[in-house]
Amino acid sequence: MMHAFNRKRLAASVALALLSLGAVASTDEEIYFSELPVVASVSRLPQRLADAPTSVTVIDREMLRALPIRDLNDIFRFVPGFQTYPNNTEAARVVYHGLTDEEFSPRVQVLVDGRSMYSPAFRNGVNWALIPVALEDIERIEVVRGTNAVSYGSNAFLGVINIITVDPSIVRGAAVSVSHGTQNVRDQSVRAGGKLGEAGDFRFTFKRQSDDGLENRHDWIDSYSKTLFDFRADFVLTERDSLQFSAGHVDAVTQRGRLSTTTWLSNPNNPIRDFDQHSSYLQLAWRRALSSGSDFQLRYAYTLDEGSDAYLYPVGGVPSLPYDPWGARGVRHELEGQHNLSLNEATRLVWGAGWRRDTVSAATTLADQGEVRRDVGRLFGNVEWQPTNWFTGNLGLSWEDDNLAGEHLAPRLSAAFHLSPENTVRFGASRAYRTGSVVDYRGNWWRGPTQFQFGGDPNMPAEQMDTLEIGYLGDWRDKRMSLDVRLFEEKVYNRLLVIDQDIRTSLIPDQMSAIQNIRMRGLEFQYKWQIFDGTRVLLNQAFIRAKADFTEEALANAWSTLSLWDPTKREAIDELAERAAPRHATSLMVMQKLPWSLELTLAGYWQGKSKWSVNTWADKSQRYDAKLAYPFKWGGQKGELAYVGQSLNGGHPEYKAYGDLAARVVDRRQWITLRLDF
Repeated sequence: MMHAFNRKRLAASVALALLSLGAVASTDEEIYFSELPVVASVSRLPQRLADAPTSVTVIDREMLRALPIRDLNDIFRFVPGFQTYPNNTEAARVVYHGLTDEEFSPRVQVLVDGRSMYSPAFRNGVNWALIPVALEDIERIEVVRGTNAVSYGSNAFLGVINIITVDPSIVRGAAVSVSHGTQNVRDQSVRAGGKLGEAGDFRFTFKRQSDDGLENRHDWIDSYSKTLFDFRADFVLTERDSLQFSAGHVDAVTQRGRLSTTTWLSNPNNPIRDFDQHSSYLQLAWRRALSSGSDFQLRYAYTLDEGSDAYLYPVGGVPSLPYDPWGARGVRHELEGQHNLSLNEATRLVWGAGWRRDTVSAATTLADQGEVRRDVGRLFGNVEWQPTNWFTGNLGLSWEDDNLAGEHLAPRLSAAFHLSPENTVRFGASRAYRTGSVVDYRGNWWRGPTQFQFGGDPNMPAEQMDTLEIGYLGDWRDKRMSLDVRLFEEKVYNRLLVIDQDIRTSLIPDQMSAIQNIRMRGLEFQYKWQIFDGTRVLLNQAFIRAKADFTEEALANAWSTLSLWDPTKREAIDELAERAAPRHATSLMVMQKLPWSLELTLAGYWQGKSKWSVNTWADKSQRYDAKLAYPFKWGGQKGELAYVGQSLNGGHPEYKAYGDLAARVVDRRQWITLRLDF
């Protein structure tokens, strides 16, 4: 009887979760402390958080509305263990546990309605300037804190960010909004939705963002603009079949380059220039319900990404050589099938297969190679076993075959013990791999006729990570509190980093090499408390320590960057591994309903010193943001007027600092947004 009750409770939870994606909840309290959210991003099976194989942070629609942000990457300041910084002369970056060394983050998988944001054009990483979704179109975000290569392949090395957009059936009419603020913040958007015949619903969004970037400091300047068009249509084909169609396009421009510190004009070796970026996509997803406990899904996605920051590189002091270090064109075709089914009362299974083809061309980094093709095939599966109401086990396995990187097998095992309806303890172990970009394997990159900048290594090994974790989930409904704790040990083998193979000559290229083994240990938690009906509190903290050792292979080359001849660089690389994640980080958010329908959000972030790159540090910092919103209805007109202030405590460095001179300072930014609904 207990077992049957537990399965009914799961079914009810799944139903509630699916309904929440199709309708707006009636009150904030119901969203904040309803049944524990049902998530599907970990195992690809809809599961209660208490049954999932690892920790998940769920950011719901009401929280998204309350956040004092305008850029998508800022959301992840509220996820324990994550770090981010704003767009500047380098693209915004979102990383977990600090493990980064590439401009476009390559170790956290980002999905939008199932489509991967990893781009072959941007070194197999995520370009956050080209994410094709507006904040107002996001229904929820599920952030898997821990490796998930089992479900999503090698690039889900550290975790997964799964962005689920709003169902078109709940978007009716039109809305327009404008934002105007300091640092030349100028944003506009138009959004509409309605019926498509008898069986379809659609929504589309046009949005433009622009600003003058961060306050100019030292020898750099930046600005940022983005234009987005996004369309989605859902159709009910039969009683069993549904089809989702989505398409869109994004243009973004950021600035690159440096000023000469002697003339304060554009540096001819690295001039101030625009980095133009474009992305177009199309996706079709068909779902058939086979029975009450079984369904099949088939998804096809096409993506075209392009970028260019071309300029003339000086030879003999004269700008004469076409040079485009970030210029590339990448096309991806992806096909994936997935089958969910219940084997019996205690066992559920999801399994599937995927294939993708990437083609990349780049005049500078893949010189004289035309289009380089990459094919990746994958099989995956996960079994959930719940023989009793106090235990849930998950076993997952993924096999991947990559024509550039070879074959890899990624397993995961977890066991959750439900000590009571309010308390769950989970134990998990997993292995994951991360493969490099096409440039890492096939690069042929020259800077001028006599400097071989970078060469690919067709035999480059993959990174490997073994994870052990203990999790605790408390859900005290009578006290309107919840607590999610993750204690982890992550061992990374063959950490990949670009090093100079021979510091004596420029004719031997830099190469992506397996240089380090890193052990990361830490604890992170997320605490929610609804103190009063109109007061919600979210507290996140993360504590981490890392230890790195150079591999024997990396130290064997007597004239590489890591040789005894270059001890300063060797020490800096060591620090990059051990201090990339701040040793402590905290975020706190308070959401308060006020009289006259006003809604106030206060947010604070405290972060320890960290190292974003080999040559730079980011000092410890604290930052305070706020949002005051007034949803109104005047006569027949509805809308919202909102004020947002960021860095209210003044400027502070969040990214790179060179010695005592802060090179990337985030100053106070304020803007007002008016939205009208029709």
